Amino acid sequence: MPHGPGPPGGTSQALKALGDDGTAVARRTVEETAKKAAEFTARTGVTPCLATVLVGEDPASVTYVRMKQNRSRKAGIASRHVALPAATTTGELVAVLRELSTDPAVHGILLQHPVGEHIDERAAFEAIAPEKDVDGVTFASFATMSFGLPGFVSCTPGGMLRLLDAYDVDPAGKRAVVVGRSAILGKPAGMLLLARDATVTYCHSRTRDLSAAVREADIVVAAVGRPRLIRGQDIKPGAVVLDAGYNEGNVGDVDFDTAVERASLITPVPGGVGPMTIAVLLEQTVDAAARQLGA
Repeated sequence: MPHGPGPPGGTSQALKALGDDGTAVARRTVEETAKKAAEFTARTGVTPCLATVLVGEDPASVTYVRMKQNRSRKAGIASRHVALPAATTTGELVAVLRELSTDPAVHGILLQHPVGEHIDERAAFEAIAPEKDVDGVTFASFATMSFGLPGFVSCTPGGMLRLLDAYDVDPAGKRAVVVGRSAILGKPAGMLLLARDATVTYCHSRTRDLSAAVREADIVVAAVGRPRLIRGQDIKPGAVVLDAGYNEGNVGDVDFDTAVERASLITPVPGGVGPMTIAVLLEQTVDAAARQLGA
């Protein structure tokens, strides 16, 4: 069941609720998506299809893609996988993505990132047709997010907002600090919070006195990719902490053990926003199929 943010200061009860129910929120989303997929297939005779593209054999990326494929199948979504060698060029990757974009049997496309430093990742993302950008990584998707227009949200930020909704955390009027400014995580997270009437501050590697900025936050989004960068002593008592970091050793960008003593709600790593990311990806794939077929 959804929980409210609880009293100021972290409690083991609040932590347990978020860890357990956060996963439950994702499970319910996938279950609802599976029903929508089944209804869509019964109505149209078409199974929604998600194509995943992976460059190289990074173990973590291989694991992520396999997990997404397995959950797709459980949700009644067909999965097509394209594995490319690590030496794939930008041009070759772009060609693959454009081909998938024009394939009527494919409704959503996920390019697993990172793709390797030798590849122009932005050029690759922009080769994905906006109507199939179910991961929310293109310029078009960022624009629709920013202007509140119909489109696809970046999956991890979208999943974070779902968790806030599930716990009755209304961002309106609250001060949100986003630590990180990547095009597919930090920036869209801030725009989605801004659309909910939060007052948003972006912080990054050149922010002076990061701790002072974080201490002002009612909502903290950690999305910088530096283990335990945000310390518990910098968390405002009663703040909500959404940790999107995933670093070696299964640790996030927040020092979990100290932050939990002050936060009212906090997402653990692993098992916090990760399940919601996949749930939003699957939901948007079914939505994409319905839009493309006008059904």
